[in-house]
Amino acid sequence: MEYLLLLGAGIIAGSLNSLAGGGSFILYPALLLAGVPPVIANATNTFASLPGYVSGAIGFKKDIIKYKSKLPAYILAAIIGGYLGAEVLLLVSDAQFTKVVPWLMAVAVFFFAFGSKINAWISAHSSGERRGAKTGAIILLLLLTLVCFYGGFFNAGLGIILLAFFALAGFKDIYAMNGLKLLMSAIVSLIAVVRFTFAGSIAWQAGSIAFIGTLIGGYVTAKLAHLIPTNILRAGIIIYGVIMVIVFFWSAYF
Repeated sequence: MEYLLLLGAGIIAGSLNSLAGGGSFILYPALLLAGVPPVIANATNTFASLPGYVSGAIGFKKDIIKYKSKLPAYILAAIIGGYLGAEVLLLVSDAQFTKVVPWLMAVAVFFFAFGSKINAWISAHSSGERRGAKTGAIILLLLLTLVCFYGGFFNAGLGIILLAFFALAGFKDIYAMNGLKLLMSAIVSLIAVVRFTFAGSIAWQAGSIAFIGTLIGGYVTAKLAHLIPTNILRAGIIIYGVIMVIVFFWSAYF
């Protein structure tokens, strides 16, 4: 039963991560129910979510390649942020971070919902000078590094926060945003998993079963996502994000 629980949770988590992020909210509790201790469950969740991110990114490769000029800087931010986040996780307890997560999620949903309008306002009031453009690009890169730090520290909700970042950065193609989100999540998770492996913080048996599930769910959902109208997908992501904010607040403060 534990194996079926983990496999099913993995498939659902992979599907959610491929569409809107937040699959960890399914997988992390399943690992706890399977008897994995909280801190190890958190690291194991990152490991088990990795194939869903990778397979999902492959499914969106045609959308990702449109922005290949931005990939080197984004990948560097993911590597640095992911490693630092994983390193800090090994020093700070999950209980301390739990109090912060709801606020981060609320900000993420806000920026995903209104990021494009904020970006349009900033563009309209910008002087257009090259120095200003460079400064803006540097700030966005630092912000992405911070988001990836979050992902290395606590994987849950990373997808929504990344979507918020890409909306703030001016992206409007929801499918490209999803693809880039999955690519960044894959890199962050890979770096974190390597660090957790050296620290002995992954439950390999339970994680491997969930790993298979996320691989299946992520790839299949990425292939079918283009059948969903953009406006419906965006609305679904916002609604899903609001629900996750409520869940986080309830878990942390009640």
